[in-house]
Amino acid sequence: MTQICHLLKAVGVLALGCLLLAPVSCRHGRSVPGAVGVPSPLHKMPAAVNEKNPPGTVNLPETGPLRLTVQEAVLTALENNRALVVERIHPAVVGTFDQEERAAFDPTFEAAASAQKEDAQGPFAATGGRSDERSEVLLADFRLTEFFPTGTLVEASATAQTTDSTRYADPFASTRLGLSVTQPLLQGYGVNVNLARLHQSRLETAISRYELRGFSEFLVEQVEEAYWDYALAGRQMEIVEESLSLVKQQLSETEKTIRVGTMAESELAAVQAELATQQQGIINARSALETRRLRLLRLLNPPGNDLWNRKIILVHPPKVPEVHFDQVAEHARIALGRRPEIRQAQLQMQRQDLEIVRTRNGLLPRLDLFVTLGKTGYADSFGESAGNLGQDDYDAAGGLRLAYPLGNRQAAARHTRALLQREQVEKALDNLRQLVELDVRNAYLEVRRTRQQIDASRATRKLQEEKHRIETEKFRVGRSTSFLVAQAQRDLLASRIGEVQAVVSYLRALTAFYRLEGTLLERRGLVTPGEEAGGGTVSR
Repeated sequence: MTQICHLLKAVGVLALGCLLLAPVSCRHGRSVPGAVGVPSPLHKMPAAVNEKNPPGTVNLPETGPLRLTVQEAVLTALENNRALVVERIHPAVVGTFDQEERAAFDPTFEAAASAQKEDAQGPFAATGGRSDERSEVLLADFRLTEFFPTGTLVEASATAQTTDSTRYADPFASTRLGLSVTQPLLQGYGVNVNLARLHQSRLETAISRYELRGFSEFLVEQVEEAYWDYALAGRQMEIVEESLSLVKQQLSETEKTIRVGTMAESELAAVQAELATQQQGIINARSALETRRLRLLRLLNPPGNDLWNRKIILVHPPKVPEVHFDQVAEHARIALGRRPEIRQAQLQMQRQDLEIVRTRNGLLPRLDLFVTLGKTGYADSFGESAGNLGQDDYDAAGGLRLAYPLGNRQAAARHTRALLQREQVEKALDNLRQLVELDVRNAYLEVRRTRQQIDASRATRKLQEEKHRIETEKFRVGRSTSFLVAQAQRDLLASRIGEVQAVVSYLRALTAFYRLEGTLLERRGLVTPGEEAGGGTVSR
């Protein structure tokens, strides 16, 4: 029982000793030298929007029709789209690896306590016979270790031991406080090497944020395209209904003319055929409108339980915006500075540079300098031994340890692989830059083409209107046939739809161009990671 009390006392005193030694190696909450701070990952926030510039809140009703502008549709999707909800979690997941790598520099505390009892027989020197021997050993050991970014390993220890044995006349106890420092001189030396994995992890977090930005840009493009497609489908439905109404009116006039005998009954077949064609167009237009409504609802995912039955009322009709464009080379330059794929590749190259630092250090031999210092107190009891720490009993050791695998093929292979991967990433970045510029130039041409198509389609529609008017007047005075009128009506319908399609195609081309330029989110008033990349001034 006395020995157990001594052991408990040893645990208490040694724990106090470790607390006194803790300032040597414990530095909680410090900044790791050379660490590059990375903003916290976007989580539980609308995608592509940071803390300094939150998006406007869209208060949509949970039931009834949805009245939406283009901007409201974009913000609704950024808040509610389920695919984006999944992507938004990814940076937070990757960010946990930062903490995992940082844990390598956290202090580690270890404690151990043991009791040993032995009954044995040993030689008795006086008679040459054997004697019974008993011994009891109580041991308590505490250690506090910490690894520093310089590669230094520091260990502070406190050990207490009491021994009661028949081999000795009296029990004795010892208490030791020790400090050990190990410093690599070649492999493992330096802040750059030991912080490389932490920097790589933080770069991975930054890369995941650019991935989120790219996904957000793609989602905004999809939402705007779906918005204008739905607007186009609605306008097509109106045009086809108007055209059907005109055909019905023509049918009624033709029947009256046939009844009074001024027109042959054979003219009725052409009008009836056109009526059937227009009715087919109504069916197709109604189906297209419904399909595009469902697609837009899927992207928006508005609040409420009756998702698929919600009606959508678009506030913004398709119209041509006033846009100023610079030379295509300037837009390509902006894209090279702002596209998230470029920023990801650049960060990946930095990550490979850090990998080369690590693998190059691995080629060096392992040469460590170590120093161990200890102070020990001895006495008949633990309490007295702790009090005798001030006496002259001490121990000290120091030296060098060398280790080097002959051939070192594993390290050489890793370094060669790192160099090749760095070259691969560099070549991939060059290829990506070329593809980005090609994308911008093609999109630039498409914007110009669709803009010119608007004027051409407008002129075509006006000519078709005049052609239909003339053909209708000629039919009324008996100088044309119902077939020619139906054909003119069909051409007019196609030209009216073509004019709306040209406007929507232009709006879609603009959205695609802005995404490929890397400025879509900024043009929609959303600030995202990477805006500091310095891609140049964005033309409005």
